[in-house]
Amino acid sequence: MANDSRFDNPEALSGVLTGVSFVGGLATGLSLADAPFPQPGADVKDVQRFFLGSSGPERINVTGQLLSAASLAVFSRSVAQLAGRAGSRTLEVAAIAGGALASASLAASAKAAAALTTGIGGNEDRAKSLHRFLFAAGGPVHGGGLALLLGALGLAGLRTGALPGPLAIAALAAAGVNALAPLVLAVPKAALVIPAGRFPTFVILGIAGFRLARGPKAR
Repeated sequence: MANDSRFDNPEALSGVLTGVSFVGGLATGLSLADAPFPQPGADVKDVQRFFLGSSGPERINVTGQLLSAASLAVFSRSVAQLAGRAGSRTLEVAAIAGGALASASLAASAKAAAALTTGIGGNEDRAKSLHRFLFAAGGPVHGGGLALLLGALGLAGLRTGALPGPLAIAALAAAGVNALAPLVLAVPKAALVIPAGRFPTFVILGIAGFRLARGPKAR
């Protein structure tokens, strides 16, 4: 009975932490903030009012994003290992590249948000540029990285049988939605594809991470 609760690949549990840390930090930070989060194109005064006036809550959000980025980087190794079991060097590269892009862009976005909560945010020009960068890195670029990682996860999961068919297909579907995220750089009105791809992704990565952590006995 003790063996049934053992994890063969505990590193894969980072897939669960990816969403928990991001959503936890976001929900906590926004609930404690004194002003609404400034959306892309917001007036610089609104940007400064949020990041400087609610610096403490926003740093909670930043911490969640950094933990999520680190978890993504770790989980991408598990996806690359799965791709190796599938015998596909292409999928291995996609998993590594996608994980690196997704984690690095999210971390960069979080660091820009952190900078806005400091004295740097008091400079209007710096505040504008950091706010634009925050959304570009944490939205369209991050989504492109997630698309690569999810595509590798879904295909490798199907080829190896390591994931149930419906879960692997859901990963591929989410990859397709996230692949549209970079288009937001050219068409800002399409911004809804970012949360439409990101939040289902967290669920998929969480379930996949748990199953990969359990190993063959989970199937």
